[in-house]
Amino acid sequence: MDLSPYLASLRQALATTARGSGDQVQEAAERLAQSLEPALRLSLMELASDVAAEVTVQLDGDVVEVRLRGGNPEVVVQQRPRPAEVPAPPAPPAPPVPEDDGGTARISLRLPETLKAQVDQAAGREGVSVNTWLVRAAQQALAGPATTTENVTRTGRRMSGWVR
Repeated sequence: MDLSPYLASLRQALATTARGSGDQVQEAAERLAQSLEPALRLSLMELASDVAAEVTVQLDGDVVEVRLRGGNPEVVVQQRPRPAEVPAPPAPPAPPVPEDDGGTARISLRLPETLKAQVDQAAGREGVSVNTWLVRAAQQALAGPATTTENVTRTGRRMSGWVR
């Protein structure tokens, strides 16, 4: 970022102000502008650094810095490394809806309220009816253990995990 145009603008404004005065005042204004230039450069760089700090606060993880390069400030945006997202294990595919063999049997099933609520939630997550979910669960239970890759955690008499 070249600060020269900003400093030239300030010098011009000071020279314009001194024009209505005598030669001595105009010479004094020119000397004043030359002697103030380093301080003005520093003030402009501090302003840029403060703006960069405020912008950094507004960003999500990125950092804006002002660096001095070849006597001129340079604005640099550094992207902080984002933590790698760990993909969730894939959900096991739902077994197919059983084929209708032409006959349908009705049963009356009594479940504890808490288990019924869990079945309702599971069926809702899969987007199927409670009846379809229960038929699939019965099929899975009758089919026996899965023969695919498993990631199972066993604790005491309980198992949790996913099957692919």
